[in-house]
Amino acid sequence: MSSPESSASGFKAFLKKKNVELSFRMYAIDALGAMAHGLFASLLIGTIMKTIGAKLDIDILVTMGGYAAAATGAAMAVAIGYALKSPPLVLFSLVAVGGAANSLGGAGGPLAVLVITIGAAEIGKLISKETKVDIIVTPFVTICAGAILALWLAPSIGKAASSVGQLIMWATELRPVLMGMTVAVVIGIALTLPISSAAICAALGITGLAGGAALAGCCAQMVGFAVISFRENRWGGLLSQGIGTSMLQMPNIVRQPRIWIAPIVASAITGPLATAFFQLKMNGPAVASGMGTCGLVGPIGVYTGWLSDIASGEKNAITGLDWVALILVCFVLPAIFSLLVNHYLKKVGWVKEGDMKLS
Repeated sequence: MSSPESSASGFKAFLKKKNVELSFRMYAIDALGAMAHGLFASLLIGTIMKTIGAKLDIDILVTMGGYAAAATGAAMAVAIGYALKSPPLVLFSLVAVGGAANSLGGAGGPLAVLVITIGAAEIGKLISKETKVDIIVTPFVTICAGAILALWLAPSIGKAASSVGQLIMWATELRPVLMGMTVAVVIGIALTLPISSAAICAALGITGLAGGAALAGCCAQMVGFAVISFRENRWGGLLSQGIGTSMLQMPNIVRQPRIWIAPIVASAITGPLATAFFQLKMNGPAVASGMGTCGLVGPIGVYTGWLSDIASGEKNAITGLDWVALILVCFVLPAIFSLLVNHYLKKVGWVKEGDMKLS
């Protein structure tokens, strides 16, 4: 009869054989970083394509962007599975798992995909090549495990993410300064976290001054990280974060949370400036409020709102001050405030060179 020690040792050997590594780094850093790439290669690039196509009247670009966005859950799941070194049959089966998790997760779709895909992938890896009918058993087990987890967990994850939206709705009832600060910080953080700030804004219809604050917060995160990490990541990092997604920094934030201070402080400053001083309103599509500078969708959304306001008679014309406010809130001020705060953090030793290096 085997002892508990030998059984534990045998189980550890089995996990090692199956390449299952139960580690914080693997799940919270490697998988999370891969998921950000999957999100960019689907939803974000798709939104960029659709926005450009709509503005230039290129219907085929709009169609292609729609196809890319529709594959969001699958793209994120495959990226996570790849980071977890999943065998081919497990990796391919995660397409269905990601689609289910993202669909059922609602505004918390990306977070649901992360949690559920990790579980499904690890279960699939354990069963992979353990039977003579692997081509049937492995996909069956992986998809069933993922679907069950999605049905069980994804709606709750979605509700938790939507609660962030309720906080935003509460903040819009407050005075512009406090509302601008609260909305900018919350939505900005949501943009960088593995939850969909764009989906939250779209689901709640966040436009007007609240939309302007949300845009300011998102821009502060994206432009902020892009400029303060320029030494580590150069032009590639500037573009991938500045017009891509600040979510690329999540693995580094997990390692060193203090790098997040500068963009958050920038959000807290530019949000109130957008609402109380510049009166910047997002009267374009609500989803643009949560996109920031991703593909310039946020600024383009403000411009679209201006055109709509002119057509409805609410606005006479687009003025020079409108453009100044948009450029300052979306690009100039986030860069300046983030650089100043990050310089201080480096001076006191809270942030070090290399902390924001993208893999």
